[in-house]
Amino acid sequence: MKRFRRHGHESQRDKHKQDLYQFNKTVEHGFPHQPSALGFSPSLDLLAIGTRSGAIKLYGAPGVEFMGLHDENAAVTQVHFLPNQLEFVTLLDDNSLHMWTLRGHNSMSELLEIGRFTLSGPPGAPPSVTRVTAVLAHSSGELLLLGTEGGHVFVVEVPGFRELEENNISVEDVQNRVPEDYAGRRNLECVEALHENPLNPRQVLIGYSRGLMVLWDLDRQRPVQHFLSTQQLESVWWMEDGVNILSSHSDGSYCQWTVTGEDPQTEPEKQEIPYGTFPCKAISKIIQLPSKQGPPFLIFSGGMPRASYGDRHCISVIHSKTHEALDFTSRIIDFFVIREGENHRGEPSALVVLVEEELVVVDLQTEGWPVIQTPYLVPLHCSAITCSHHVSSIPLKLWERVHAAGAQQNTHYSKKPWPINGGQNLAPDPPQRDLLLTGHEDGTVRFWDASGVCLYPMYKLSTAGAFHTDADPNDNMNQGSEGEWPPFRKVGCFDPYSDDPRLGIQKIHLCKYSGYLTVAGTAGQILVMELNDEAAEQMVEATVVDLLQGQEGFRWKGQARLDVREEPVLFPPGFQPFALVQCQPPAVVTAISLHSEWKLVAFGTSHGFGLYDYHQRNNVFVKCTLNPSDQMALEGPLSRVKSIKKSLRQSFRRIRRSRVSMRKHHTNNAAKLQEINARLEAEALQEMELAPVQRKIEARSSDDSFTGLVRTLYFADTFVSDSSHSTPSLWAGTNGGAVFAYVIRVPSLERRAEDPVVAHAAKEIQLMHRAPVIGLVVLDGKGSPLPEPLEVAHDLARSPEMHGSHHLLVVSEEQFKLFTLPKVSSKSKLKLTAVDGSRVRRVGVAWFGSRTDEQLESSLVVLTNQGELHVISLPSIKMLVHYPCIRREDVSGIASCVFTKYGQGFYLISPSEFERFSLSTRLVVEPRCLVEAPLQMRPKTPSSPVHKDQPDGVPTEHRNFKRESDGYENSARQVMEHALLNDESVLQEIQKSLEGDQTTFLENNLKTKPKAGNILSNGGNYFLFPVPERFWIRSSLQTCLRSEHYC
Repeated sequence: MKRFRRHGHESQRDKHKQDLYQFNKTVEHGFPHQPSALGFSPSLDLLAIGTRSGAIKLYGAPGVEFMGLHDENAAVTQVHFLPNQLEFVTLLDDNSLHMWTLRGHNSMSELLEIGRFTLSGPPGAPPSVTRVTAVLAHSSGELLLLGTEGGHVFVVEVPGFRELEENNISVEDVQNRVPEDYAGRRNLECVEALHENPLNPRQVLIGYSRGLMVLWDLDRQRPVQHFLSTQQLESVWWMEDGVNILSSHSDGSYCQWTVTGEDPQTEPEKQEIPYGTFPCKAISKIIQLPSKQGPPFLIFSGGMPRASYGDRHCISVIHSKTHEALDFTSRIIDFFVIREGENHRGEPSALVVLVEEELVVVDLQTEGWPVIQTPYLVPLHCSAITCSHHVSSIPLKLWERVHAAGAQQNTHYSKKPWPINGGQNLAPDPPQRDLLLTGHEDGTVRFWDASGVCLYPMYKLSTAGAFHTDADPNDNMNQGSEGEWPPFRKVGCFDPYSDDPRLGIQKIHLCKYSGYLTVAGTAGQILVMELNDEAAEQMVEATVVDLLQGQEGFRWKGQARLDVREEPVLFPPGFQPFALVQCQPPAVVTAISLHSEWKLVAFGTSHGFGLYDYHQRNNVFVKCTLNPSDQMALEGPLSRVKSIKKSLRQSFRRIRRSRVSMRKHHTNNAAKLQEINARLEAEALQEMELAPVQRKIEARSSDDSFTGLVRTLYFADTFVSDSSHSTPSLWAGTNGGAVFAYVIRVPSLERRAEDPVVAHAAKEIQLMHRAPVIGLVVLDGKGSPLPEPLEVAHDLARSPEMHGSHHLLVVSEEQFKLFTLPKVSSKSKLKLTAVDGSRVRRVGVAWFGSRTDEQLESSLVVLTNQGELHVISLPSIKMLVHYPCIRREDVSGIASCVFTKYGQGFYLISPSEFERFSLSTRLVVEPRCLVEAPLQMRPKTPSSPVHKDQPDGVPTEHRNFKRESDGYENSARQVMEHALLNDESVLQEIQKSLEGDQTTFLENNLKTKPKAGNILSNGGNYFLFPVPERFWIRSSLQTCLRSEHYC
């Protein structure tokens, strides 16, 4: 009977776990790492970005996001949407083509890869024959024209990826018709550009690298006109009038040609080098769009004078008398222009530029061409991220004040709405307001709205104003010198350079109830800030704290502290510093904790920790944790990015020292290596004697480096001295496995401004294995974690249970140990049961609940150095569930992980992207969106059929052009049609069905194609399978179905 009861209990517990916990990676926030291609669909109003890692990402209206990943680990080099369809094609640098579609599923769209194709040349042909360099998605939506490195143009039918060999344009056909006196006729080189005549889709312009451009008639398979240029071709643009063609070249010039029919045209109508007669860089892309308000817009990338500005990344915009060279801080990938009006033929409204580190959208209709703020794809890494902090359930008042402060910073942005609005965002409104705060290397803290799918920038706080730095506060990157030529204007916010690496933010703590913010930096500075709705000029009162407490024999060899401004500083609306603590030595601040109810801030470095009263602005106490043998803590950690001069100087010194000392210590290193190997062998033998499910916890030496480094600080109102009176206390955990507890006496509210805060040491715990203490949590009498400061006062949490026994949970890298308070006796512990060396890297308390029950349960969420997530019960500290999350090799991703209060988390998957994950079944933030087919491709209604009958035997290539004016079928029908047309067995069955055996055809195809969007069922055994109008059958009879047949 026991077994049966246990089985029932186990199944009930498993069901409970399933109700509470579910792991999902939900959405990626930020800017794609290493983008390599850009595409845009005017009909869908969707933007596509491909990356070097093979990812493809689609963006529409805010909240409409899709992501796909190619199986091949190859860079995406081109993205082309099929006109007026839900499909698009990607070209990878391994020369493979991939077809993607947005397919409806459960009332939502999902991105799916539906085909792949690689050109195959004749036997023995060199790879250059089929190496694709240019792609043209024909306006019919059924053809791809592929220009290759060998000069050939292949015609491929899509989405089935079937090559139409009879329509291919060989380089020999082109060469044979080129005038004999043309200098480059013997070697045209690769196809650089393909462009369709905007007025006649049967004509295509082929641009060759040598400069030759050929106007080719696809029907008659012959050239119409040759344009003979002597400069290397970079790009072409066919103007809307169908008469004028622009070509850009490698010498920084562009030419205008006229389609006259007279062959050949040896000289352009117009040739111009925009930036003078000195050697210029190539104009890599050029477009010209008409405008009702005067002259057209001429937009091109590159063309800068090579000697003076060859390192600039510029796009020039010329309209009427306005000429600007938009100067970006990273390399330009591609750009396009969004136009207003029906069929996107109206006025140019916005210039969208993808550069290597950000997406910039310029408003072309507002005077001055300001930048439009992006609701997504914001470069999180505009300065390198150094830390992050998440705050859940922000009160509305604080949210509005932060938003208002951020709005005053954004006055330089355009007032125009975001111009890319494809798709529908079906996700429900976020249940709460969440903030993600990121600290950066340049001393800024950025506030992000992390409530939903889009990580939207709300407010930027700069701490540099409180210090003397090399940066000029009046420097405005958007201001160009008056009269400068070229007329540069800096655009974009990506700025990877830090004026002083000591400004880097290391720790952040925000109290959402009081509006107080604590920020700690690289050079031992801790700033206490308060939210102010108005600008204020005030002094920042600095308090210097000596963490070494005057110990002799120690000399700090690290960085100097920052110089605090002694005069009043004008701070803009938002968070304004009013107090500063400067640690001596000025080492990196490794832990902070803010208690806004007691108005106290605790801080720690590698030398010790202290307590600061920001109400009276004085220091309460200091505790030195430095080990006398720890010399590393005295030298100070090397900053990740230093000034260029200092970095170069120190690098050369290191090289000289290493050359001298390499020979000197060679023998010593060999001896040490033998000693280490012997010790490892002995440890391996000891490990073999252990149980296979649990790794031995090894005691660490007290002489290890940075044993005094403070890893965690925690305020708690609990029982420290006796079991009858709870007192405020501060707990600190160090890298050497030590836990210090201090009792704090906080004066009453009436005497808070006069009486000092007093603290004295109460407890000290030394873990036997000396593993670093990662986290500390005090559990109340019911086993729940203590609420946050002011949370009970705002009626957002119940008061902690003070009648039962409190417990202290110490989380070290090796184990979880529960101590009773106030005796501090060990009650229970949980070791990490892994044989592969798992260690705790991140820990947090989270609350979980099922979708149906409002009750929440607290658990401990843990991330290990293996990249695994564990959920541990409280107070029983038992392992509940675990999931693999991050690759163990991704050390920076593991180090950057931050947990939320309700079972979500963020970690960096690249310097510019956060991956969001959820462990909760109740709270999942993920894209839920729908993209419908454009009106042009939706099927015609039965009441107004369009029939364009054609005689039997009409070649398929003509059919591809004549469908241009017909109605398009929906996406699922097209996919099914092309899948059928490329399956010989299906074709045979269709042939039989035409002869009368329709039943067999239906049965066979319904078995093999159960997911087709057009297979309908009324609940019985009857199915409708519509065969689209003019369904061409490629068989020996070339049968044509001229109308819709329902089998």
